[in-house]
Amino acid sequence: MSTELTRKITLNDLRRAREDGGRVAMLTCYDYTTARLMQQAGVPALLVGDSAGNVMLGHSTTLPVPLSFMIEITAAVRRGAPLAFLVADMPFGSYQGSVARGVRNVCRMVQRTGCDCVKLELAGSHLKLVRELTDAGVAVMAHLGLRPQTVNLMGGYRTQGRSAEQAQEIVTLALEMQHSGAAALLLEAVPAEVAKAAVDATRIPVIGCGAGPHCHGSVFVTHDALGLTDHPPRFAPQLADLATPARAAFAEYVRQVVSGQYPGPDQQYDMPAEQKAKFLHDGMTNVVSESYE
Repeated sequence: MSTELTRKITLNDLRRAREDGGRVAMLTCYDYTTARLMQQAGVPALLVGDSAGNVMLGHSTTLPVPLSFMIEITAAVRRGAPLAFLVADMPFGSYQGSVARGVRNVCRMVQRTGCDCVKLELAGSHLKLVRELTDAGVAVMAHLGLRPQTVNLMGGYRTQGRSAEQAQEIVTLALEMQHSGAAALLLEAVPAEVAKAAVDATRIPVIGCGAGPHCHGSVFVTHDALGLTDHPPRFAPQLADLATPARAAFAEYVRQVVSGQYPGPDQQYDMPAEQKAKFLHDGMTNVVSESYE
């Protein structure tokens, strides 16, 4: 039985999941081909995360990722999965500094990609930005808890909300984001108790990324679940090992080229017989005669 998406998934589907106790499966995606496969597999929500800086570009953090790059790959994912609920990640430096600059860059992202929602790593100082974007008609997913774009300030990738004080700050900020108009929350790397408290305190959908079972949906970096990264986080399920067969396929290609097996008769194009005879007789004769002039 096919699970392929057959209708457009919208923010209302996330809202219904909150209301009826459903769960929304979300995956990160960074390219057209993978997006097409994910839509065929029935994945309802995709996040074009700035984690592309890690798994696609090889950076140790997400900080170097430019807005232009995020726009380009988000548009590609949109083309591959037009029916999925598409969340675009705003990269570091694209919304900090001033509200006006943030609004301008977010609107640029929405206009050029056709995304359904934008995700921003937010602190209390961003409440005005959230209000302005909401007033402009943009669906904002507020990313709280572990915020990779503040890795230098945090001193590394650390679980957030482990103390009672930190936990309360996260829940309070979640409420403030809702009151400012955020359409959804994403909680990363927080204890399950903290996520549950945020779910209970708010009325908007909450997506968890290493946040336990109480959220209305889950997301993680797809590469971590497919065996394509060296050190996947503990919350990423091991869905498959794509690295081993990929390495085997690449090694087999090398073997075929070195041995002369590739390219073989099935991997080359033929000329019509009469054209081949004419080329080999007349064409090569002319080449030889010209070389002696």
